[in-house]
Amino acid sequence: QLVESGGGLVQAGGSLRLSCVATRTADSGRTLGWYRQAPGEQRELVAAITADSTRTKYADSVKGRFTVSRDNAKSTIYLAMDSLKPEDTAVYFCNSASIYSPTYMPPADSWGQGTQVTVSS
Repeated sequence: QLVESGGGLVQAGGSLRLSCVATRTADSGRTLGWYRQAPGEQRELVAAITADSTRTKYADSVKGRFTVSRDNAKSTIYLAMDSLKPEDTAVYFCNSASIYSPTYMPPADSWGQGTQVTVSS
């Protein structure tokens, strides 16, 4: 199960911290990531982190502003978002990810409900 939380409405320049409880059997041992989908757009990978937290990957659009982390003991992955921009507005999801494959996308039936992030200008 994937349960995202922490979204909300924030002004440009503000911050939010998203959480995702990932309790599927294999989640603690695999790379997880945050994705987002804006209206009319394709879902895209925003950030990913390996199971042991030694490697991370970020989309160019969020580098230097977003930080991904995880706590395997709590089955939770986090996304700290700073200096938010209106273009960050989207529904944010967590799921399995790949640090190495730019085309990896989790199965269509594996997604949670996501959490809405809205950044006003």
